[in-house]
Amino acid sequence: MIAISRTDTSVLGHWWWTVDRWSLAAIGLLMSMGVVLVVAAAPAVSERIGLDAFSLAQRQLVFMPMAMAVILGVSLLNPRWVRRLGVLGFIGGLGLLGLTLLVGTEINGARRWLTFAGMSLQPSEFIKPCLAVATAWMVAAQQRGHPVPGNLIATAFLAVTVGLLLLQPDVGQSIVVMLIWGAQLFVAGVSTGWLALLGAGALAALPGAYFTMGHVRERIETFLDPGTQGNFQVRQSLEAFQNGGLLGAGPGEGEVKAHLPDAHADFIFAVAGEEYGALACLIIIGLFAFIVLRGFSRALTESNPFVLIASTGLIAQFGLQACVNMASTLNLVPTKGMTLPFISYGGSSLLAMALGMGMLLALTRRRAATGDEL
Repeated sequence: MIAISRTDTSVLGHWWWTVDRWSLAAIGLLMSMGVVLVVAAAPAVSERIGLDAFSLAQRQLVFMPMAMAVILGVSLLNPRWVRRLGVLGFIGGLGLLGLTLLVGTEINGARRWLTFAGMSLQPSEFIKPCLAVATAWMVAAQQRGHPVPGNLIATAFLAVTVGLLLLQPDVGQSIVVMLIWGAQLFVAGVSTGWLALLGAGALAALPGAYFTMGHVRERIETFLDPGTQGNFQVRQSLEAFQNGGLLGAGPGEGEVKAHLPDAHADFIFAVAGEEYGALACLIIIGLFAFIVLRGFSRALTESNPFVLIASTGLIAQFGLQACVNMASTLNLVPTKGMTLPFISYGGSSLLAMALGMGMLLALTRRRAATGDEL
């Protein structure tokens, strides 16, 4: 048990008494559940693709302590350094997104991954938290009366990001990014009429994506008609929840992981449902809800507009990504290759989410209202 005196003025002591320890504990619990579920689901997937049984699980176990180190390290920063980190990350992320289009690994007709020395990186995962911080910087600057068209620049940030994502193509991530950005501007008090106009434009683009992008059309059609062959993973997922019941079949007793190609990643929630039951799934949902509500409860007490707007974007990304993953597993929305934060397999997703949550913990730390941190 950590015992740090309230009179401790060291960096660690000050951090311990100002950081949101409840959210940190909830994140740690989610990561622990992620380890258990990846170890349960990954061996079957590893053997199916010709790797050693625990190859994928071992890779994830390497990334877990790295992710925790990112959370703790970034949470030590003050808002000024969070802003700098976010802006630099956004600039670097745009460069990597552009590089992905040129030399990225093509999988199923999409270029979303960069490969370095045998390691894969998905830049779109890292651009999301950094865009949220960069947007907050510009919008808050305009609100503070600085002579910059902050809202217009923030819109340009969004347009460039979405444009690069659509060129991959990645419609799902584009929609998520736009929703996060819209939530930030709503909290910032931007005219609802203007936001409605932008939302209408985004909705008008969906028919275009349906008729011009085959994978988008296929996912929507399989969602509307669950009996089609393309809906195999969702049918298996729903069967897993049915088999698990309230308390589950027991650790290691699930069968869905032997059939689902993405049992360790996009459909790991189904593995949780089958092996540990609906009760465990409700606990996972409760942890996500707790972190989101706790984050908003602390952010909404902030008088600093940058902290409020950036925190909103980071919380919205975390909550929205979790909702999309779990809803697609339950066939409530069309399937989208989006991981369950801190639980699904994937180094890029894990480290990017750790970066976002580290920023959130840094921004929502209790601090004296001196106004000198930005």
